[in-house]
Amino acid sequence: MKNRLLIMTAILSALPALAADRVASPDGKISLDFSLTADGAPQYTVDYRGEELVKASALGFEMKDARGFDSGFTVESITRASSDTMWAPVWGENDSIRDNYNAMTVQLVNRRYGTHLNVEFRAYDDGIGLRYVFPKQKKKRLTVTDELTEFAMPGDITAWWIPGDYDTQEYEYIRSSLSGIRRHADDAHMGNVSSSMFSPTGVQTSLMLKANDSTYLNIHEAALVDFPVMHLNLDDTDFVFRSWLTPGRDGDKAHIKLPFSTPWRVIMIGDRATDILASNLVLNLNEPTKYTDTSWIKPVKYIGVWWEMIAGGKQWSYTDAENFDLATFDYSKAKPHGRHSANTDNVKRYIDFAAANGFDQVLVEGWNVGWEDWLGKEKDYVFDFVTPYPDFDLKGLNDYARSKGVRLMMHHESSGSIPNYERWMDRAYDLMDRYGYNAVKSGYVGNILPKGENHYSQNSVNHYLRAVQKAADHHIMVNAHEAARPTGLSRTYPNLIGNESAMGTEYQNMSPGHVTILPFTRLKGGPMDFTPGIFEADLSKYNPGNHEHKRATVANQLALYVTMYSPLQMAADLPEHYEAKADAFQFIKDVPVDWKRSIYLDAEPGEYLVVAREDKHSDDWYVGGVTNADARNYDLRLDFLEPGATYRARLYMDGPTAHYDRNQDKYIITEFDVTSADTLPIHMAPGGGFALSLDKL
Repeated sequence: MKNRLLIMTAILSALPALAADRVASPDGKISLDFSLTADGAPQYTVDYRGEELVKASALGFEMKDARGFDSGFTVESITRASSDTMWAPVWGENDSIRDNYNAMTVQLVNRRYGTHLNVEFRAYDDGIGLRYVFPKQKKKRLTVTDELTEFAMPGDITAWWIPGDYDTQEYEYIRSSLSGIRRHADDAHMGNVSSSMFSPTGVQTSLMLKANDSTYLNIHEAALVDFPVMHLNLDDTDFVFRSWLTPGRDGDKAHIKLPFSTPWRVIMIGDRATDILASNLVLNLNEPTKYTDTSWIKPVKYIGVWWEMIAGGKQWSYTDAENFDLATFDYSKAKPHGRHSANTDNVKRYIDFAAANGFDQVLVEGWNVGWEDWLGKEKDYVFDFVTPYPDFDLKGLNDYARSKGVRLMMHHESSGSIPNYERWMDRAYDLMDRYGYNAVKSGYVGNILPKGENHYSQNSVNHYLRAVQKAADHHIMVNAHEAARPTGLSRTYPNLIGNESAMGTEYQNMSPGHVTILPFTRLKGGPMDFTPGIFEADLSKYNPGNHEHKRATVANQLALYVTMYSPLQMAADLPEHYEAKADAFQFIKDVPVDWKRSIYLDAEPGEYLVVAREDKHSDDWYVGGVTNADARNYDLRLDFLEPGATYRARLYMDGPTAHYDRNQDKYIITEFDVTSADTLPIHMAPGGGFALSLDKL
């Protein structure tokens, strides 16, 4: 039967209207077939273990100023290549990554319109990547009105999704069948609901899917450069996802100058949920680092003046002001309101705490003038990024921090005004150089300016990368919030050390299952500055006006330092809350932020996740596990440890009465010796988890 199919494929390949060809993964489990329909429209299918996983799916584009990029093609030639190399990330979950694939590039020509389009496919053992390459041709520039890429699913399968939105990913994930997406669309409004939701069946990538009990897949994109963010719009009559690009303020999707290569469209595939977590496909589809010297890029563990404003009633602003105009406001005559957190004495307190507990940096938000009237006014000029408030000693605090072996981390909130930020960026980075800052947390809260631009449009995407590239000229690392969700560009630009781009800790009432889904979705493109480590869950205890609870146990918060990978990890709570639970805080102090090897031991999206990681700079291991709202007993096998070696284990586990809505601080800490032959019985409370350090003796 197999030979008969191969013969039929060869016969079909000889027919101009039905040309077909195939590329398979190195292990042969994944194969992609390319073909042209009778009218010359390109399409592809994907098989996994001999079963069709992605049905016939369209390829191509619609252009504003050109025809012939959607059909009428013939195959000019097909070229093939293979590659099997190893590369070493500057930082990451593993200190080396294998890049092994088979490639096929199909060169298409539409002779009627004189248009040329190449489609490049790469087949890996963990999935498929495809992208479009526009070679030089008669047209020098093109305006994209629609990308026609489809992902035709094998049926009404399960998805973990957030609604399509041009401006935010700050939603909780919903689990439903594909047919349930339209029905659940209103329920998805759990985050910062934006007016730019484009469709009741629109979803964002990275999209986690489960086709059956033994097949998982994930749709995302890689190497997003000079192109808008891709969303997916579902036709729920036949379960086909179609690419939906974020429009610019002129309504067009993209303006490209030829020659041009699009970002990769990615389908990760695996037998187990852990296969998706372990996949390096998105990173492998990005280019190697652009920098010859990366010695200045270092993972960071930090604390900061932040949570006391988010949850504690303190303020970023220095004074109360009406009809505020930064250009004319005189701070020397202003009366402080007394709730400004970024003051010299308070920042010194954080610096002292960081120095005493081995933290690298202290983030300070609200240090610079302009916070009195910064959001919602759609002003082009809000912050200047160089002028401190009267109660913030810019030079003195940086000198004090350096004397303690700590750095301050810069904060740039652009308030969404990209033109203003770009006007000030050189001066802002020069200021950082002058005072010894080497990392910045940037933000894009609010409506993007110029008015009508979206957070995820081509112009905005280009700005985010310009900021990272310019920061590299100053040896500055960037942690961008509210920017486009990452697509593996941290391989190419490793000073992009973190992003937010999802619902993080600042949303105190998110469901416990949220942190069991994020590693399958948002984190597939790159690390997230999730800001874990909240030890005081009852926020009213230090802010009577805030009656919210963080819905997680202390043990769960510790586990996140292992389960939510990032080379940039914050201990987000207040120093006094860590001092009150110094025994649990020890794990945050100990856990590394850079790894030699990572093993995803067990997982199911929305339910639980268990990860083991080996420290990059020692032979010690750390394990973390989190669960959803259900209690869970788990037998942790330690067979990943070195055989014959003994390790001192320190286990941080939920107590018998712990619960995400009550008794969050009931935890148990035990110490004992273990070997690779041991299995540990673990209890995870509802909304709980565990953390384990394993020091090789």
